Amino acid sequence: MSDLAAAKPPRRTRIVLIDADESVRRQLQLALQWHGYEVRSFGTAAPVLQGGYADATDILITDYAPPGSNGIAILRILQSRGWDGRAVLITSNPSHEQEHCARASGFAAVLEKPVHQADLIAAITFS
Repeated sequence: MSDLAAAKPPRRTRIVLIDADESVRRQLQLALQWHGYEVRSFGTAAPVLQGGYADATDILITDYAPPGSNGIAILRILQSRGWDGRAVLITSNPSHEQEHCARASGFAAVLEKPVHQADLIAAITFS
């Protein structure tokens, strides 16, 4: 077997996306998949926090206020479990206080809805 045949394809970056709005979730998921990311999307945080999906993910993209939770609290819970991936917060009603709290909690970016594809890709790829 040649070295080329034995080489494994590179692992795709894995993203967990949390947003209650199905149309937003689908739009973002399709855009991210088109850019080569592996995306698991959820309408609430519960499956992510209870199902261990975050353990196998590189990037978290979450709405500020998914049902039954808060995006900042979601990141803090994951961090308390040892998760250290990149996180992006998306919100319909951004404020300076919200952005300050999000960044202090470890979010790399805070994006206002509607999220533009170029802004999202930049937020997950640049420091």
